[in-house]
Amino acid sequence: MIPNLRFWFYRLIWGMGVTATLLPTATLAQDNVCPPPALSQVQRHRVTSGQTLNDLARQYNLVPATIIRWNPSISNGTLPTNRDILIPPLNGIRINVPRGASWQDLQDAYGVRADILFELNGCDRNPPTAVFIPGVNWTSGGTASETYTGLQGYPLSQPITVGLAYGWRESTNNAPRRFHSGLDLLAPIGTPVIAADAGTIAFVGQQGNYGNLVIINHANNRQTRYAHLGQISVQVGQSVGGGTQIGTVGNTGQPDIPESHLHFEVRFNTALGWVAQDPEIHLK
Repeated sequence: MIPNLRFWFYRLIWGMGVTATLLPTATLAQDNVCPPPALSQVQRHRVTSGQTLNDLARQYNLVPATIIRWNPSISNGTLPTNRDILIPPLNGIRINVPRGASWQDLQDAYGVRADILFELNGCDRNPPTAVFIPGVNWTSGGTASETYTGLQGYPLSQPITVGLAYGWRESTNNAPRRFHSGLDLLAPIGTPVIAADAGTIAFVGQQGNYGNLVIINHANNRQTRYAHLGQISVQVGQSVGGGTQIGTVGNTGQPDIPESHLHFEVRFNTALGWVAQDPEIHLK
């Protein structure tokens, strides 16, 4: 595809809010030309008397929630007459990128293919400090720019040796290849486990291989999970601050390694459900 035509193809796909199979990275690289970064194409619109949010959405082929997301001052749906508001080139949000994150990390976090993100944001080898994430499955509340840069803290009192990393585990003794959805952080049984960030307790109890499990829902559509716990000191619905003790390291469930540890996960809420992410890009 010619780059500009490809850009409008993306606009059509994401404006409709459907999923499509697009060109692979190798094909994109052959063009040697990229469209301007989507964030450079954000424009200002001067609101005139009588214009409504729906009028503006139709004019720019956007959903109303997109316009609200970029302009928090119109969260009540009323446009400010004779004032400028921001209009993105297509449905999506602007985010600040966590330090060290890759295009693959952003794909895992937001469910948008890495090659699409790469091209829509100027074809830089690594993500810039702020990128455009296309899509329509974003809430209308909050600010125009998501300022998430990682979790506030660490799930234990100090950084601990990783016994088993996030990702695929190679098969052994003809066992099937398995995906490990978090970090196993080595620590003695009884070590205090703390909330890595402020949030609300969403689940407490036994959960299969997880054993004693605590799940915390955080802002920015993120969730943390703390598994194989011994004691649990929180309850469902409770609000906790970052650093609050929620339990202790145990050996409940079916741990993947014999050493005592905390199994810690970070997940992102997508249209497909809570998708696991590499916790290391979230931990300071």
